[in-house]
Amino acid sequence: MVRYLFTGGAAVVVDIGGFQLLSLARIPVVVAASSSFALATAVNFLLTARWVFRIRANAWRYVLFLLGAALGGLVNVILTTVGVTYLEFPGVLAKTVGIGLTFLLNFWINAAVVFRPYSTSK
Repeated sequence: MVRYLFTGGAAVVVDIGGFQLLSLARIPVVVAASSSFALATAVNFLLTARWVFRIRANAWRYVLFLLGAALGGLVNVILTTVGVTYLEFPGVLAKTVGIGLTFLLNFWINAAVVFRPYSTSK
């Protein structure tokens, strides 16, 4: 779990750093944000595969990783919205809770589905 936390942190650095560099180059915000996110996702996937789960990265796992990340993003938005709208949490608290729970969900998805070793026997 600690290694997973570090890979997520590295992805955040890539995302923010890439966005900043692209912004300094006067790349439009939507392009800069999308590009830095895509690069961060690829870095996160590769680090998670090799360093956290110690498993070979491949295209199929990357598709599953992206689907898991999309699900996690959706859950994050829902939790944040419910926290603010219905539970009347301050926005930052709701977002923090959303991030924390999504982090656990994404770890579970990656451990149970994305990076689960393939069975070679039937």
